[in-house]
This record gives sequence, structure tokens and C-alpha cells, in this order.
Amino acid sequence: MPDYTLRIRRYSPESGEAAYWEDHTVEMKSHSSVLEAILEVKAKEDGSIGIRCSCRAAICGSCGVRINGKPGLACNTHLSAAAARGEEGAPITVEPMGNMPVIRDLIVDMDAVHWKKIRRVTPWLINQEPIPEREYIVPHENMVDVTQSMACIQCGACVSDCLSMEVDPGFIGPAALAKAYRFVGDPRDAEQYERLKDLSEDEHGIYDCTHCFNCIDACPKGVAPMSQIMRLRRIAGTDHKIEDRNNGHRHERAFVKNIQRNGILHEADLLPDSYGGKLHPRAAPELIESLPTAAKAIARGKMTPAKVLLHPHKAPAAVKKIFKEIEGRPAREELNLYISGYENAEERGDLAHVPHTDDPTPLVPPAPPEPPPVVDKSPTFPGPEVKKSPPPGSSAPAPPPQSKPATELPLESAPADSTSSAPEPPPESEPTTELPMDSPSGGFITPAESGEGESTFT
Repeated sequence: MPDYTLRIRRYSPESGEAAYWEDHTVEMKSHSSVLEAILEVKAKEDGSIGIRCSCRAAICGSCGVRINGKPGLACNTHLSAAAARGEEGAPITVEPMGNMPVIRDLIVDMDAVHWKKIRRVTPWLINQEPIPEREYIVPHENMVDVTQSMACIQCGACVSDCLSMEVDPGFIGPAALAKAYRFVGDPRDAEQYERLKDLSEDEHGIYDCTHCFNCIDACPKGVAPMSQIMRLRRIAGTDHKIEDRNNGHRHERAFVKNIQRNGILHEADLLPDSYGGKLHPRAAPELIESLPTAAKAIARGKMTPAKVLLHPHKAPAAVKKIFKEIEGRPAREELNLYISGYENAEERGDLAHVPHTDDPTPLVPPAPPEPPPVVDKSPTFPGPEVKKSPPPGSSAPAPPPQSKPATELPLESAPADSTSSAPEPPPESEPTTELPMDSPSGGFITPAESGEGESTFT
């Protein structure tokens, strides 16, 4: 078995000493997990190492750590994969997650940051009134849509790698906002607008995300928190027309308008467009405040008056065609891998995403199931008639003549010429035709094969 060196970051706030690194070498199989290696060291070398773990099956989210600088679950990361992230022969570094205070060694205080922000977004369903007597009727697509955010195991990996939280610790964070979409996207919730209004007006809310994609890469369950934040923005700004005081929605629209007009980003227009245009009263204070920055850019040759006032670059026809196609769609389409299954779902012919709707699913009574065919599996069951095709050049045998149905006589009537009441002897039965077991019919013979008599199993 190969040897692996773990470089574990040790820290104990009670000691008053600074954090330090400690190396431990373990001999384990390459498919063993980093958590197994840490527990091996803890059991045989140093029992004071602090690590939080529970299920060891990537379900509870307790063992979240940073492995070679990347957040993840220690129980779900193989030693071979962890070693491949670093330089060849370098030790595997294991340290606590970021953006949260460290309690001891690899254990962080999730209550102080993670769970506090989860409680901020009201993580429960607010019932619509009146409450139905039975159950809510929810479109299937809506519940599948929120399934992605429901897959979160609250491990905190996305919080650990969030750049916005490094700059602004007050940012609600990717995990909490993904949880918020779970209820905003649920048509049973009664306060969708109120939730979105609150998250839009908060300066640390949905518009504080910087699109760094770190949370998407960090999530071990494919929740894609940034995608949930973008959905919150689209529903708030596009569907509910919420004009937030943070200018977040107008700033997003300014980017779209800028690219649509110029084909590339024209930064001189970005600031005024975010406040309604150069002549809008909201834009005047911001433009005056930005004059020192603009003067420095002009002095260093990064900007020229001609580029600021004019638009030397115009959007090509290909860019305009894209905008025309997207804006011409009757409904907004969302990419959700939990619904489409694949990113190229249209090319593969898979189910495309059904637009978000709050309309209830109509209750259509299911059609009665078809009765299963009756199959007699007894040894004497003759089975279906085997029709054999005649050999070339020969004619098919004629089917046996059908017997006429017998005419029943009343019990009190009798034939006129009857002179005796003695019963007639039964007619002699015709000899049956036997067929060897190796016959083409598998031990059965049919009237079509013999031309007479009943089939007999031998």
C-alpha cells in the first residue's frame, strides 16, 4: 500500500498559540478517504486532533474541510484524488473551512455564520390561505425545480469558498440564498413577493453575489448555489418588477443593454445606464462622484473623451440576432439539470424545462388499467396454435370443416320413432394422433397439422 503524508493545520484558541502545521504519514489504500486517514492518525498517533464527522457517506455534511486549498467532504475525497491536486510527492494539506471562526483544529463554528444566515431567510414554508382540506396540488415541474436546492446537505463548502463573504462578511451567502429559492420556487408558499422584496432591498442580499462560480465548483451535491441566486434575481426583477434601493436590477439591465448596443462592454455607459441614463436625476450625483476616477483614467490613457462620449464599436449582426431570438421567446427558459438531465438536452431530445408556473395541475382521473392476459401455465395447456408455413411449391392444407351447432330439444319432447327409453351407447371416439416430443410443435399436435381429431400431449 502507498504512503501518504497528511499536513494537518492545528490550532487551539485556549492555548493562545498561533496555528501551526503538523505532518503525519499513513500507509493506506489509494481509494481510502481523507477522513479515514485522519481518523487513523487520531487513533494511532495523536488523539487530540479535532475533526467533526458522522455518517462517513457524504450525507450529513459534518466533515467539511479544505483539502489542498479546495473545500470538500473528507469522507468523499479519496487519498489518490487529493494527492493529484497538488505537486507530485507533496503532502496533502488539510485545514478548516474558511469564512467561519475555528473552534479547534479542523472544527469550525457553523452556528456563528452558516446557521445564522440560514435562519435569516425564513427557511420554512408559509401556507397559503385558506388551507385546503386535503393536500396542495403542485405541478410536477415546480417540485422537480426546487429539488436541486433541496439536495443541499448544509456542509458549508460553498460558504468556505465564497469570495463575496471574504470581502463582505455580512453577505447572506450562497447556502442561505439557495435555501431561500427552495421556498420562493415552491408554488405553495404564500409570500413569494415578500421574500424577494426583502432579499432585494437588503444590501447584503441577492445582488451582493459577484458571479465568481466558486460555490458551484465547491458544492459536493450539485446544488449550484449561484444558479439559485440568479433565479431569485430573475423572478424578483423580471417577474415582480422589483426596483431595489441597491440599484441591483438596473445594474444588471445596464450590462445587457450595453452589450446589445455595442457588442462589447462600453464601461463609460455602464454607470449612467445603471441609474437610468446620463440625463436621469439619479445618475447626476453618481457621475459627479466618479469624476476624479475618470480624470485619472484619462490622464493615464485608459480613457479618451471620444471613447467616453461616442460609441466607436457597434454590435455585429450575429449579436443582434442572439438578442432577437432570446427576447422573442414566449416564455423564459431556465437550465435545470434536475429537469433536463443534460446540458445539451435539446440536442439529445430529452425533456426540456417547463417554464415556472403557479397554475395547479388539473385532476384527471386515470384510465382503468387493462386486464392482464390470462396465461395457463399448466402442463396440459396446449398453447397458441402453431401455424406452419408450407414448403415452397406445395399448397397449404385445407382447414378442417367446422361442425354445425347442435339443436337442443325440449326435455318433454322425444323423437316420433323412438320405441325404447334405453339410452343409446356413446359413439366410438376416433383414435388420437400422437406426436413425438422432438416434433417441431414441441410435443403438441393441432388439427391444422393432423387434419383430424383433437390434439394430444405425449
